[in-house]
Amino acid sequence: MTAAPEQQIPGVYHRRIGDIVVSAVSDGVLQGSLGVLQNIAQEEASRILTEAFRPLPRFTSINTFVIRAGGRAALVDTGSGTALGPTVGKLPAHLAAAGIDRADIDTVILTHVHPDHSNGLVDDKGRLWFPNAELVLHEAEMAHWHDDAAMSRSDEAGRERNFMAARRQLAPYRGRARLIQGGEVFPGVTAMPLPGHTPGHTGYMISSGAETLLIWGDIVHVPEIQVPHPEVTVAFDVDPAQAEATRRRMFDMVASDRLLIAGMHVHFPGLARVARQGTGYALVPEPWVQTF
Repeated sequence: MTAAPEQQIPGVYHRRIGDIVVSAVSDGVLQGSLGVLQNIAQEEASRILTEAFRPLPRFTSINTFVIRAGGRAALVDTGSGTALGPTVGKLPAHLAAAGIDRADIDTVILTHVHPDHSNGLVDDKGRLWFPNAELVLHEAEMAHWHDDAAMSRSDEAGRERNFMAARRQLAPYRGRARLIQGGEVFPGVTAMPLPGHTPGHTGYMISSGAETLLIWGDIVHVPEIQVPHPEVTVAFDVDPAQAEATRRRMFDMVASDRLLIAGMHVHFPGLARVARQGTGYALVPEPWVQTF
C-alpha cells in the first residue's frame, strides 16, 4: 500500500528570462485579517474573496526570487524569518531543496523593509544569515527606518515590529550595504523606485535579450481585491495616497507594455500579467512553463 504524502513539495519554480534564470522561492503563506484593508467595507472584501474561491479571512503568499546571471546569484527579499508564525519562514528549507546554498548568495536585494520581506536577513540571535552577501536597498528605505521622528509617530506595535526590527536586521549589513536611488544593481537587473508603500519601496526590472520581467514588490497585497479596485490600500502603507498612485501607474504601464510581472504577494509562483478589462484591470496568471 502506498503511503499518502504528509507535506507539500518544496515551493520552487524556475523561469528563464533570456540568459537569466529567475527562481520563485516561497516563504509560505500568511493568514491575516481583512481589517488591514482600507477604502473597502470588510463585507465587500469578503464577498470578492468568496466569489474568487479564496479562503477567508485572508491568505497572503510570501514570495522571494533568486536571480542567477553571469555565474552569480542574488536573492530578492528574504522572507519572514521565524517571527511571524509557523505558516511562513519556509525560505531556508526551500532554498536548500532548490540546491541553493545561502553562502552562494552574493547579493541580497530588498524591495523594502517590512517583516515579511526582511526578517530573514538575520537569524534568531541577530547574526547575518547570508555570510557572503552585499545588501542592496534604496537609500530612502534605510533613512526611513532609522528616523526617530518617524518612529515616534508610529504606534507601539509598529515601533517594535517595523522600526526596531528593521534596525536589528540591517545592523549586521552596515559595512556591506549599497544604498541606491536607481540604475543597475546586478547584471541585467535595474532598480525602479515605486514609493508609497514605504518611502524606498523599489521594483526591479530584469532584462536579457528580448525578454523582461518586472519584480514589482508590494504593488498589491490581495490581488483579487486591489487589481480591480486599486483605490484599496493597506494599513501597512506609509503613504496610502502615493501607494495608490504608484499602483495605478504600474497597472497602466505593465498593461500597455504587456510586461510579465512577479509579485511578492501574487499567489505562488507569483508570475502574471495585467490586462485591461472594461475601465479597470484583471490579473492573468502566467501558465506553467514546463521547460526553462
